[in-house]
Amino acid sequence: MAKEFKLSPERFEELKKELLYLKTVREKEVAEQIKEARSFGDLSENSEYDEAKNEQGKLYSRIAEVENILENCLVIEEEPHDGKTVRLGSKIKVMDVEFEEEETYEVVGSQEADPMNGRISEDSPFGRALLGKAVGEDVIVEAPAGTLHYRVIEIGK
Repeated sequence: MAKEFKLSPERFEELKKELLYLKTVREKEVAEQIKEARSFGDLSENSEYDEAKNEQGKLYSRIAEVENILENCLVIEEEPHDGKTVRLGSKIKVMDVEFEEEETYEVVGSQEADPMNGRISEDSPFGRALLGKAVGEDVIVEAPAGTLHYRVIEIGK
C-alpha cells in the first residue's frame, strides 16, 4: 500500500500548479535544450547534451514524485477547532522546561514540514508527542540529543 500524504488545501493546490507547470512549460524547455544540444553534433562528447538529458531525468523524477503525492494524498479540510487539544493544523506555544524558553510551532503534514520555520510534521517524534495534548500538559520527546521536556502553554488555529 502506498504511503498516504496529508496535505492542507493550499499545499494540494500548489502541487497541482507545480505539476501543470512541469508537464507544460518546463517539459518544453528541456525538450528545446535537448534539441539544441543535438544540433552541436557528436553526442558522445557533447556535454550540453549530457546536461540536458540529466535535466530531463530530474524533471521526470519530480513529475513522478508529485503525481505520487497527489494520487496518495488526503486533503485535510478545515474543521472547527475547539483549541483544547493539539491536532493537525494547530499552532502551539510550548515552554522548553530545561531552558525556560518559549517556542511556537505549527503541526502540519509531512509534505509541508519546515522545522527551521516552526512547521513540524505530525509524523516527527515531536509532532507525534504533541498530538492530543492539552494546555498545561507536559511533552517528553526522545531525540538524538537526549530527552527533551516541553510544556504546552497555548493552542490556537
